[in-house]
Amino acid sequence: YIHVMYLILLLILYQNIKMSEKHDASYYFKCMIGGIFACGLTHTLTTPLDLIKCRKQINPKIYKSLGDGIKTIKAEKGVSGLFLGWQPTFIGYSLQGSAKFGFYELFKDVYKKIMGNKAAQYQTVGFLLSSACAEVIADCLLCPMESLKIRVQTALPPNEFPSKFFEGFNLLKQEGYNGFYKGLYPLMARQVPYTMVKFGMFENTVKFVYKNILTKEKSSYSKSTQLTVTFISGYWSGIFCAVVSHPADTMVSKINNLKDIDGVKQSIGSKVSKIYSDIGFKGLWNGLSTRILMVGTLTGLQWWIYDTFKTMVGLQTTGGK
Repeated sequence: YIHVMYLILLLILYQNIKMSEKHDASYYFKCMIGGIFACGLTHTLTTPLDLIKCRKQINPKIYKSLGDGIKTIKAEKGVSGLFLGWQPTFIGYSLQGSAKFGFYELFKDVYKKIMGNKAAQYQTVGFLLSSACAEVIADCLLCPMESLKIRVQTALPPNEFPSKFFEGFNLLKQEGYNGFYKGLYPLMARQVPYTMVKFGMFENTVKFVYKNILTKEKSSYSKSTQLTVTFISGYWSGIFCAVVSHPADTMVSKINNLKDIDGVKQSIGSKVSKIYSDIGFKGLWNGLSTRILMVGTLTGLQWWIYDTFKTMVGLQTTGGK
């Protein structure tokens, strides 16, 4: 129902689309579309990294390194094997991206209106609050496909979960809606801090560049220069995003892979407690180096794709105003 309501909202916004920079329904709709391209494409592109990262979180000894993981999977399943789980990845992160970027722009304007003359003084607070609110909505859209993706990607013997996308919907029959949403709170614990750092660090990095390095008016620089600033700022923010959110990311992978004992449903708290007792604090950081590479790359690309789309539809690049 959440997904149906969200699609209806997108259709309503589409009916009001206009070519303007004014922050109306048209503006937010174009930001949502930019978010679809930014997150859907980049996460799908980095599926091989995500696949190895998730498997190493479940079993740290499965591959010696990122390179070993790629080599092993390619030898066993071919190149297509490296993109296992790309379908739920593309669908889930496209929905997430539209809400993440679109509602961020909306909540940022709401914050400015509420704060009035003090908005500029407490701008970073606005970035953090707006991105956090947007991500809560985005996670409700992402969670079903994220749960399915993890189960598909970690479906290794003796795991009986099917490794094919459509067969994976057996999860719904076996566990009900809880199967798709049992990782929602850990997902939010991962994504909300991640997104707050992603947007807050990005916005402030862009502002720093145009204040201290490229000191002329932002509009005086070419689009290619502005987009270069966007990519570098995005990659820089992505490194911090990976570190901040990695422990929760490990928990998300573990929880979605953990079966209920004797068919008895366990609470999220009991599952988290059991996982932590098994792997300890050190275990929360399994796969971090792979994730830094993955998240840094995709975050830089996300911002670059998002701002590129914005310039194509007549909007300005993000930040530095």
